[in-house]
Amino acid sequence: MLIKSATDINPSEITPESIYRNRRQFMSDALKTAGIFAGASSMVPSVLSAADGDALRARAPADLVRSPPAEWWVEKFSAISPAQRGGSYWTDEDLTPYQDVVSFNNFYEFGTDKEDPSRRAQSFKVDPWSVEIAGEVDKPGVYHLEDLLKPHMLEERIYRLRCVERWSMVIPWIGFSLGDLIKSVSPTSKAKYVAFETLVDPEQMPGQASRFSIINWPYVEGLRMDEAMHPLSFLAVGVYGNYMPPQNGAPIRLVVPWKYGFKSIKSIVKISFTEQEPPTSWNLLQSSEYGFYANVNPEVHHPRWRQDMETRLPRTLFSPARQSTLMFNGYADQVAHLYQGMDLARYY
Repeated sequence: MLIKSATDINPSEITPESIYRNRRQFMSDALKTAGIFAGASSMVPSVLSAADGDALRARAPADLVRSPPAEWWVEKFSAISPAQRGGSYWTDEDLTPYQDVVSFNNFYEFGTDKEDPSRRAQSFKVDPWSVEIAGEVDKPGVYHLEDLLKPHMLEERIYRLRCVERWSMVIPWIGFSLGDLIKSVSPTSKAKYVAFETLVDPEQMPGQASRFSIINWPYVEGLRMDEAMHPLSFLAVGVYGNYMPPQNGAPIRLVVPWKYGFKSIKSIVKISFTEQEPPTSWNLLQSSEYGFYANVNPEVHHPRWRQDMETRLPRTLFSPARQSTLMFNGYADQVAHLYQGMDLARYY
C-alpha cells in the first residue's frame, strides 16, 4: 500500500481549503461531469455507490485520487458518509490547512521534532497490517485490517484537536466509531478498560532506535470502557478526504477529541480489554504531569504550559491565533457526565 508523504506532494496537488470546505458541491460537479446524473439534480448521495466512486476517481483531480493499490481500500473510500453538519461530529470552525496537518506532528517513533515524522515516515509500510484483539473479549485474535474495517461504514467527522503543548487544530477525519468495533468483538463483563499499543519497528521508526529516546516502547494508551464506548471516540483511517499519511498515524489511529492529543494513539497494532487500569506511556514517564484521563481542562495547568489559552494553527507573525480553551475541548455537553462526582484536578 503506497501512501504519499508530505514531501512527495506538490503544493499544486493539495485541494485549496475553500474548495474542500465546499467539497459536497465539488463532488457533485465532478460526478455530473462524469455522466453519473442523467437529470438536473445537483444533490450528491449521502453514500456514494461503487460505480459513483469509480467515476469520481476517473475524473477528479489528482489530490482526490492518490488511491493505494489495495482494492478494498478503494471500495471503502468510495462510500464515505459525511457526519451531520452542526452535530457533535462536526464543527464549522475554520479547518487547519492540510499542509499544517501533515507536517506539524508529535510522533516520537519518528523523532521528537515536529518536522521529523513527515521527513522520516516516507517509506513506512502499512500494507499488510494487522491488529491483535486480546484480553477480556469473546472474539480475540489477530485481524487483518481489511477484515477489521469490513463491517463498518466510513464517515467523515470534523473534530478539534488540542495538544497539551497549547497548540490546536481543526481536522476532518475519515473513520468509524470505536464503540462499533468494541461491540463487534464482544467484551466480557470483566472488561473495564481498553488498552492500545503502537507498532514497534525501529528499522522503519528511527525514533525508537535513538539513544535519546525517552519512551519505553511500545507507546501505550488506554481509556475507561465508558469513554471508549462514547459516540465521539473514533478510529481514523484517513484525513482531509484522503488516506491517512504515515506521519499522522497510518493506517489506523485513535481520535478522542475531548482529551489532549497524546491520548489519540497512532499506528495501532493491538487493542486489549482489561479489568485493571492499563499503563500509559506519558503517565509512566512523568505521572505528576500526565494523568491517565488527560481531559482538556483549562482550570488544571501543566507545569510548563498554561491550559486556559491555546494557539490555533496556523500561526503567523501578524496573526498569533490565540483563543480561550474550552472545557473538555468544547465537548462538555457530550462528555461531562462521564466524570460526574470526580475531582478533575486529582484525576487529571
